[in-house]
Amino acid sequence: MSVIWILVGFSVFVAVSFLFLFIWAVRNGQYDDKYTPSVRILFDDEKKNITTNQTSGNNVKGSVDYGNANDQVR
Repeated sequence: MSVIWILVGFSVFVAVSFLFLFIWAVRNGQYDDKYTPSVRILFDDEKKNITTNQTSGNNVKGSVDYGNANDQVR
């Protein structure tokens, strides 16, 4: 039965050690993302092609008609 207390003590020690190492890593900038902001400008923004003069006969007053769903975004 005394082995359980040794294992509980050891597991608490391991948990506190991992918590300490995690806090140390966060404070020293190990999780800072320095790469993504520098390449974010290389990605194009997606633009939706919505025209206002394309309306269907089923358009209810006050609703929005986005045109044909099969149109490609250009």
